[in-house]
Amino acid sequence: QVQLVESGGGLVQAGDSLRLSCTASGRTFSSYAMGWFRQAPGKEREFVAAVDWSGGSTDYVDSVKDRFTISRDNTKNTVFLQMTNLKPEDTAAYYCAGGRANYICRPDSCWTYWGQGIQVTVSS
Repeated sequence: QVQLVESGGGLVQAGDSLRLSCTASGRTFSSYAMGWFRQAPGKEREFVAAVDWSGGSTDYVDSVKDRFTISRDNTKNTVFLQMTNLKPEDTAAYYCAGGRANYICRPDSCWTYWGQGIQVTVSS
């Protein structure tokens, strides 16, 4: 059974940084793309960032470009989301996702497995 477990969320002030981690088990981690999504209260879940199987290719939603960095450590079955210069509008539950394939794509249909989510709250 595949499990994705997120960690690293919390309450921070605007301008602060946080690093989210997601550790996977139950599948060959290095063979698949990994991603991060988020869902704010009253809003639909949105794509945030993704990384291909090797870590060599990444994709970001425009609102987080130049502030967030996705990376992975295949030796530790872990994907990271480094978030800097956080803004109140980044407040959301963040979800780790495991891809169906080794390449990046954004739609929900591209993602097979989901973590339970972790809260990030940014105060102004």
